[in-house]
Amino acid sequence: MPKRDLTGAVVVVTGAAGGLGAAVARRFARSGARLALVDIDPSRLADVADALPGSEALVCDLTDPDECESAIAAVVERFGGVDVLINNAGMTHRSAFADTDPAVIRKVMEVNYLGSVNITKAAMPSLLERRGAIAVVTSVAGFAPVLGRTGYAGSKHALHGFFDTLRAELRPDGVDVTIVSPTFVDTDMQQRALGGDGDVTDHPQSRVGKQVTADDVADRMYRAVERRKRWVVIGFIGHLTRVMTAAVPSIYERMMARSLRSELDR
Repeated sequence: MPKRDLTGAVVVVTGAAGGLGAAVARRFARSGARLALVDIDPSRLADVADALPGSEALVCDLTDPDECESAIAAVVERFGGVDVLINNAGMTHRSAFADTDPAVIRKVMEVNYLGSVNITKAAMPSLLERRGAIAVVTSVAGFAPVLGRTGYAGSKHALHGFFDTLRAELRPDGVDVTIVSPTFVDTDMQQRALGGDGDVTDHPQSRVGKQVTADDVADRMYRAVERRKRWVVIGFIGHLTRVMTAAVPSIYERMMARSLRSELDR
């Protein structure tokens, strides 16, 4: 199958004010893409948009379907349609489930999962018309257990199920769906991680292996969309996890639990 030509493509990036979203926007901009930057934080979003001349900044709460419809309508009015939708927006929590308010789980699910569903639904008519592409940022937590992150892992598993199925539905229409699963990424998202009580936690993050950079993830995502990839796992630990969860899941679980045990200590 020929590569997708992304020169001049209209690319919508959600969570564009964050470290990874901004890196993704910069990478697509280098290909000459026309960018619509979506985020709930107006001041940080403005900073990213100012650094990318010609981009459109759209403040939007992805958990509100009406706001998603309005944002996509603004993109269509400005640029004529949507060629690529990057579902990047997300949040996390770090706490043992026994110590976690169910409202925290609900909030993470609403942002990570339903936010992606809402904006994808709004963009669907244009994506179908233009035989476009969808990419979604999940995580190693989307296919493997990660201690202290039940809500986060649940939301990422849900994204895998949703977008795998959506890919099958859209295949006859020529719309590509790419799932991007990085390991731990060096961004500021962890500084806004929720604790079990719903407040931002000051508990240090535990992780396994070397973090990957936002720029590396963005470049790999760009190439995956260009080459119409179904799924890309980024980072050595991510690839090792994929192999171990398939071949020796109980061994993986014990090793992961030892490495991340401090997430449960409060």
